[in-house]
Amino acid sequence: MKNCKLSWALVVVLLIIVALLGYKFTVGNVRPSDDGRQAVMLSKDERNALLLEMRVWLQNSQGILSAASKNDFETVIQTAKASGMGAEAEVPGALFRKLPVEMKALGFDTRRKFDGIAADAENFKDSNHIVSKLSIAMNNCVACHAMYRFVETIQ
Repeated sequence: MKNCKLSWALVVVLLIIVALLGYKFTVGNVRPSDDGRQAVMLSKDERNALLLEMRVWLQNSQGILSAASKNDFETVIQTAKASGMGAEAEVPGALFRKLPVEMKALGFDTRRKFDGIAADAENFKDSNHIVSKLSIAMNNCVACHAMYRFVETIQ
């Protein structure tokens, strides 16, 4: 009987730990911001990494537009893939855990959209279609910037 109580106590403790980690993983480290957005609390290095990723997405979006305007679909493919799901491995795990689940979903969707642009450039070779797909992908950028800001925490 004593072993059974100990087993149940361990199960309860493990469930609490899993629940806390699950909460931390899905909710992220956010606080209300004075401008109506959510403030995502990050270390200096995490904030810099996230801002760099966004700059790369912006630069690659411009590169896709430039290449599409010249019907240079090989460059469209390479540039879009550089922001696709293959680049997700470069995101530090500590940073990923601090992001709210909605922001993670937008990020994954944006990466999938870049992969879709690469696939469509390869399959259709239609500049107007590529520009349209990029316009749709950039709606995620606008939505994210409207919802979140990044605040550097003092460590």
